[in-house]
Amino acid sequence: MTETIQLFTTAGCHLCEQAEAMFEYLVKNDKDVSSRLTMLPVEIAGDEALVERYGVRIPVLAKSDQELGWPFELEELKDWLLK
Repeated sequence: MTETIQLFTTAGCHLCEQAEAMFEYLVKNDKDVSSRLTMLPVEIAGDEALVERYGVRIPVLAKSDQELGWPFELEELKDWLLK
């Protein structure tokens, strides 16, 4: 069974694109990540509550009751994803 990781993002966010690319790299190159996790991009622009919560913090990844906000490096992302 896989867990879905949410990526709070918006169009034109280059940092969000970097975060998504890092996740995709891990999915392609790490069997633990690819077998356990999928990503669901969440566009914040159409939701005032999400803009208020994440507007200046994106990209933010979320799972269960945990969040990982930018900046983060590849190893930090991997560690967070697999805990």
